Amino acid sequence: MNIEYRWAEGRNRFAEIAAELVRSKVDIILTHNTVPTLAAKQATSSIPIVFATAGDPVGSGIVASLARPGGNVTGLSGQAPDTAGKRIELLREMSPELEQLGVLTETGNPYAALDVKEVQRAAHTLNMRVQTLEVRPSDKIDALINSLKGRVQALYVLPITRFYANRVQINAASLAARLPTMYVIREYVQAGGLISYGPNWPSMWRRAADVVAKVLSGVKPGDIPVEQPTEFDLVINSRTAKALGLAVPPALLARADEVIE
Repeated sequence: MNIEYRWAEGRNRFAEIAAELVRSKVDIILTHNTVPTLAAKQATSSIPIVFATAGDPVGSGIVASLARPGGNVTGLSGQAPDTAGKRIELLREMSPELEQLGVLTETGNPYAALDVKEVQRAAHTLNMRVQTLEVRPSDKIDALINSLKGRVQALYVLPITRFYANRVQINAASLAARLPTMYVIREYVQAGGLISYGPNWPSMWRRAADVVAKVLSGVKPGDIPVEQPTEFDLVINSRTAKALGLAVPPALLARADEVIE
């Protein structure tokens, strides 16, 4: 079996890459994240597509439903019920006086807008007020985060490609503004963020390989239900907590899958 790898290199080249793969007449396309999956879907309605991760596959229009995806696409959702609520609960457990939550998002990103609504709903149930900070392409992220100082008590950062590429800068700015940070992906915390709670990506990729095997054996993608994550990782950076003057509750440390010291 030959595997053709393509990487967008931090740029919005997904439509170009998808078209190239279709011209190459590959047997199946495996994608990671929402935008590349949509680009592949727009490029072909016949070549099977399996997404290893996607934020909200139904809300973003990737599939018709989780149980019956339909068409030529299936895979694994990166969302599970109430994960945003769980993250906010973890933040409050770390910082019990948390009432004002900032959300870092990207302007004009419809997929991020879906995540923002989920965070707002979850925060409302915990009587928190949410202030959304939309980053434009020309904005300096560190300056925007600094503008939140004194206006919010913690920062919830959405899993957006630009933010991932600038995670060290975001963490440095958040620390300077004395803002605890919550992420979906552990790499942000490994780069100095405070805490993350989200799906275990290696396990999702292994399950995606099983889905690819089913499709290659002849099963139609539209007949394979979209799976939701079953394994989640809680990662805490105790050094960042100490720098923020936060004492991590022992019960929270005991539940963590990884503690960065």
